[in-house]
Amino acid sequence: MKRKRVLITGAAGFLGSHLSDRFIKEGYHVIAMDNLITGDLRNIEHLFKLEQFEFYHHDVTKFIHIPGELNFILHFASPASPIDYLKIPIQTLKVGSLGTHNCLGLAKAKNARILVASTSEVYGDPLVHPQTEEYWGNVNPVGPRGVYDEAKRFQEAITMAYHTFHNVDTRIIRIFNTYGPRMRLNDGRALPAFIGQALRGEDLTVFGEGSQTRSFCFVDDLVEGIYRLLMSDYHLPVNIGNPDEISLLDFAKEILALTGNRVKIIFKPLPVDDPKQREPDITKARKLLGWEPKVNRKEGLKITYDYFKSLPEEEWRKQPKEFVSNK
Repeated sequence: MKRKRVLITGAAGFLGSHLSDRFIKEGYHVIAMDNLITGDLRNIEHLFKLEQFEFYHHDVTKFIHIPGELNFILHFASPASPIDYLKIPIQTLKVGSLGTHNCLGLAKAKNARILVASTSEVYGDPLVHPQTEEYWGNVNPVGPRGVYDEAKRFQEAITMAYHTFHNVDTRIIRIFNTYGPRMRLNDGRALPAFIGQALRGEDLTVFGEGSQTRSFCFVDDLVEGIYRLLMSDYHLPVNIGNPDEISLLDFAKEILALTGNRVKIIFKPLPVDDPKQREPDITKARKLLGWEPKVNRKEGLKITYDYFKSLPEEEWRKQPKEFVSNK
């Protein structure tokens, strides 16, 4: 039987690599695409030997050509951490706009279903808690986080335009904080930064008083939600995340307990526009997809910590001593 073909952009990244694994497991022919600005080929090197896997070293902001039939597109190409999008703001805006435009054009040409990866950051520093898909958000377009937030908001808008005007079969997922193996220790987000600091014996950096909240979803749960949304018939945005909310101060304490480290927690000024609260309302995901997270934070953190600890010591020794946001 002929395999269905799926294009995954950002495939060498954290989420893209796990999605590549999932679609290989499901029997698809996976076409992986990444320009490797933030991705790492080591995340997918185990797939290169498979005949049902191919890799395109390509920037999706340029014209995308994929020969032959294409059934699905998953657009996950984008910097996703504060360190990245503060360092490469123009590329972040371009991949959310030009890159999404190119992927949608390809979906139209191939008559393929496309799922685009949006984010909880479209809600900004929310005035509604928990965040439902109907909430329009509280975003500063000219603040330091605006390059990422507005890129994703535009991405949603152009995706809906292609759906309504060109009748492209689209899906939109709003991803909340996700963690697991293959995250980068130096990507500026709270979990890998805390673990990296603990591994190096450094004090853990919490911004503000640590009262801001996040909700962490293990990567296997997220991938299951993505897969179910892709196979559904729902075209409006859907939150996928774990509603188990925790303050960042308490989260830092959990990391210390997990690592057995006796370092201190230190506090630094809260970055501009850093969200005070973040928790998904997953009513839609439960109702439409029959989905909810299965892996509790204690179990997921143990798996993730064991992964980071298994890396060569020079991997985490060379990481920067500071990060820029408790995203």
